[in-house]
Amino acid sequence: MRHALLGLAENTALPPELIDQLIATADADVAEAVACRSDLSRVQVAALSRFEGAAIRLAHEGRLTADDVDPVAQPRVALALLEERSGRPEWARLLAADPLVETREKLAACPGLPHDVMQTLGSDPDVRVVAELALWAPADIAGELAAHSHADVRRSVAANEGTPATVLASLLTGDGLPSARSCVVCDREPVPFVHDPSCERSDCSLPPGASCDGSHESAAQEIQQMALRNPAAPVDAVVGFVSHPSTLMRVELAARTDLPAQVYAQLAEDPIPWVRATLADNPSISENLIRTLATDRGHDVQRRLAHHPELPLDVLSDVAGNTRIGPVLLPRIASASGAEVTALAASAIPAVRMLLAQRRDLSPEIRDALADDPDAKVVKSVAPHPGLSEAQLRAMVTRHGARVLAKVAVNPDATAQLLEDLAQHRPPVQKAFREIARHPSATAVALLACLDDRQARPLAARHPALPLSAIVELLHDEDWQVVEAAAANPSLPLAAMRELIP
Repeated sequence: MRHALLGLAENTALPPELIDQLIATADADVAEAVACRSDLSRVQVAALSRFEGAAIRLAHEGRLTADDVDPVAQPRVALALLEERSGRPEWARLLAADPLVETREKLAACPGLPHDVMQTLGSDPDVRVVAELALWAPADIAGELAAHSHADVRRSVAANEGTPATVLASLLTGDGLPSARSCVVCDREPVPFVHDPSCERSDCSLPPGASCDGSHESAAQEIQQMALRNPAAPVDAVVGFVSHPSTLMRVELAARTDLPAQVYAQLAEDPIPWVRATLADNPSISENLIRTLATDRGHDVQRRLAHHPELPLDVLSDVAGNTRIGPVLLPRIASASGAEVTALAASAIPAVRMLLAQRRDLSPEIRDALADDPDAKVVKSVAPHPGLSEAQLRAMVTRHGARVLAKVAVNPDATAQLLEDLAQHRPPVQKAFREIARHPSATAVALLACLDDRQARPLAARHPALPLSAIVELLHDEDWQVVEAAAANPSLPLAAMRELIP
């Protein structure tokens, strides 16, 4: 019954009087589901706000205001309004003294806090609160916290894009800052300590491999890693990491878009494929370096290079023919000119035509040519393209059968009769059932066939074209997902809706 109520809570056809009844009998989970509705009246919103979870959601969506909330009785709801910049400054001062660490930690992440509140949170006795503040604090507060005695706070400062560049440089080099006195490892374990990556202790939350010999070495490396990832870190402070012994550091460097050409060239010769693969789709590398990486057989290098927005099309053809990219619209193909699209459509490499077929703005002539392609993966890629006729879609299935069936079912112009025929295809195609069950043109006949597939069954149960008797019967299904979907079906009879509410 509970899953039926959760589904009913999102049913778009539920009339206002039944929404009222559902709210009156709701538990916390059902109330939160009802709170997701866009058709709630002001009175219904007020009634739901007695549930904390529902009130938090309503606050985030702007349907509760500061006048509706008592920060003493509902501190988490007050926090939600502060997160949306809709709370009151005095709430922040009140919550900064809350005895619950979780409340102060959430407050520290709120934007636009008064300066005195940030100063209070910055001296909080729990390092989790200070670390959360350091992650979002403005430049002046972040600069102060960079010298904090705990390494976790410094890590947050290093990740904060508002941290001044000079401070980030100090975090990278260690110059100008006092040494950290503690880290998450030596807080919990006697040093020296190295956390076993296969640790089986249920109460242990240390990261795999975390270590401290008194110098907080793993925490210090995390600080540098976060600073390298931070786009505000100055170039002259990061380039020295190009030869760092840690692969993680060089990977972070390879992702930066502000490095000198010679640094990118050095990274392209890195012995670790992960570094070179990260460099491969960096939009700031030169065409010469792109062509160099195009010959790199290291793991994932060519696949990631295919996603480079400035990839020359001749290089794309080589890469597509040599690596599995998958059916995805690549940036360079998305930006191809009309003349380039024509050239790509005429490529002798099926993988190139398949990638082009991912575009949904092709001219009818090119779309139709790809629909008649002899290669099944090209046809599979173009099959969802709008504008294809029923005859073309049927021809695809005739030529290529089960290999293209599911993608034909995705096509927005697939007719009701075609979907029925696809649902009756032998041998059946499981993925096709899921797509048919989602399709707005699916008929009762097609949907009933989809009910026999375990994964398609919840999708079909939600479809408004499913026969009413079947929807009602599915309210008693053994699968809770099916029950929830049937209760959410807008075609569910009003009498059945009434029966579901206690």
